[in-house]
Amino acid sequence: MKLAIASGKGGTGKSMVAANLAYTLSRTEPVTLVDCDVEEPNLHLFFPAPATTTEVTVPVPVVDETACQHCGLCEDFCQFGAMTVLSSRVLFFPELCHSCGGCMLVCPNDAICEVPKRIGTTTISTPPLNLKLISGMLDTGNPHAVPIIRAAKKLAEGDPLVICDTAPGTSCPVVETLDGCDACILVTESTPFGLHDLRLAVDVAARLGVPIGIVINRSDGKDQTTLEFCTDQDLEVMMTIPFEREIAAIQNRGDLLCRVQPEWQRAFTALLIKCKALAGGD
Repeated sequence: MKLAIASGKGGTGKSMVAANLAYTLSRTEPVTLVDCDVEEPNLHLFFPAPATTTEVTVPVPVVDETACQHCGLCEDFCQFGAMTVLSSRVLFFPELCHSCGGCMLVCPNDAICEVPKRIGTTTISTPPLNLKLISGMLDTGNPHAVPIIRAAKKLAEGDPLVICDTAPGTSCPVVETLDGCDACILVTESTPFGLHDLRLAVDVAARLGVPIGIVINRSDGKDQTTLEFCTDQDLEVMMTIPFEREIAAIQNRGDLLCRVQPEWQRAFTALLIKCKALAGGD
């Protein structure tokens, strides 16, 4: 089973839910936790362990000016503006390149080849119990998170239970993470901003055909508006986590709720059972 933990906005406790769920389940079965928030991965802070790092590269074009006739076909093909053909040379803007390879294919003089360019890394670590942690890390200044996410997800292929912690929001990195998942937990908070962004996240997951369950975090007991939205959308609220100082303190010092307060393990185990039912499994 592949499960995504997502949220419409940052700061809702998405990574907290992912980390506690992975920790609880890894006590009884193998679990792979994939940190797909590649711009700001943080799950390694909860599970410190030695890691193996691998570079992630993408192909980018290089123009042989001695063979180029400056016909402009590569510029016409590129929909992202990464190639600009002048009368005497070709300007290439790597930040805009999406590594599609089209410029190389349309060049009539074979003046374009591709070379690998590093955009980030993936790491694999094996903390105690049955947990494998995979983290993607985008290099500073690089705008393309999706290839890092794909590389991280590929490292988890074939594993029996995979939990993917997405980036916040509803942008391309979230879509890439949700793609291929059997179910999605959306973590929200009962605030106007939380509900607004929950609506957006529900729409994205629904368009991708991923079944959705809801976790309300930092509940102050005034969840009625959020509950009404979930009822209208036929979404199950699978767990409610109260707004308590001790829970916040546990998180802030880099610990896990289910490790400090083991009574929460039953709730997180039940959360997986509900997700399996949501996905149509046992």
